[in-house]
Amino acid sequence: MTRPGREALTGVATGRKRRRGEQPMVPDAKFTSYYGKPVINGPVWQAPDIPGYLFLGGLAGASSLLGAGAQATGRPAIAAISKTGAFGAVSLSLVALVHDLGRPARFLNMLRVLKVTSPMSVGSWLLTAYGPLAGAAAFSAVTGRFRRIGTAATAGSTVLGPAVAAYTAALLSDTAVPAWHDGHRELPYVFVGSGATAAGGLALLAAPTTESGPARTFAVFGVALENGAFKLMERRMGMVAEPYRTGRGGKYVHAAEILSAAGAAGALLARRNHLLRRLSGAALVAASAALRWGVFHAGKDSAADPKYTIVPQRHRADARAGRPE
Repeated sequence: MTRPGREALTGVATGRKRRRGEQPMVPDAKFTSYYGKPVINGPVWQAPDIPGYLFLGGLAGASSLLGAGAQATGRPAIAAISKTGAFGAVSLSLVALVHDLGRPARFLNMLRVLKVTSPMSVGSWLLTAYGPLAGAAAFSAVTGRFRRIGTAATAGSTVLGPAVAAYTAALLSDTAVPAWHDGHRELPYVFVGSGATAAGGLALLAAPTTESGPARTFAVFGVALENGAFKLMERRMGMVAEPYRTGRGGKYVHAAEILSAAGAAGALLARRNHLLRRLSGAALVAASAALRWGVFHAGKDSAADPKYTIVPQRHRADARAGRPE
């Protein structure tokens, strides 16, 4: 006879099937953790440095694309605005990153090697290559000097721009934070769409009416991509997406949805209304920033609550074992 105590099985199925109509005498166990403490180490990144870094990187990368398209179609004003915005945004993003790291030497240390399996390492090299190209493109567009160098720099920043806009999504998804990791499929599309929203909004704020068409189209495309990918991500993630609808992260995400919808509608309607066009541009930039803050805080909330780590793990284990959830 098997003795209880040390030989008893705990935490595993015994194989006994419950008869139809039989009522359990002991309620099903619910998940818990040690005194409700988090079971993973949450991110130590702080606001506003890191959400600002995420937002500005997306704005920079997408603005390079918009600036190159404007130059190719003979719209010098919007090209200059977008290229200047790209250089300013990537410069501020580096400032935010270095400030969060604590001292510049830590950023320089990341450039000692290139580790292709590390999003942070790849991202550091991306920013290092992209920043000077964006600066040269902006200088040439604003001053009209060194046109050949400016054209080459524009081409280089355009090639790197999408990676700059998207790699921060890979950086977040590569962590164990549930709300970030479980959204790894759609989060890059969310970030690219958000970057396009911000770039289009910035151009609408400053570009003349006669050249605002591409900015309007770019912004509306960004809003559609950002919101569509975000809805797909929430649906696929299930309960792990709850922090995107609750708490501080949920408030930012809700604000982003309202601002992006209002900004896109205003951009489509304000073809000749200068004030409405600029208000729409400001709303679109604010929407992109609010989304990054929402993603950041949702991730921190999901890391602090153990259920977002434990419950999905149990569901996956049950699925592998062929047991009903």
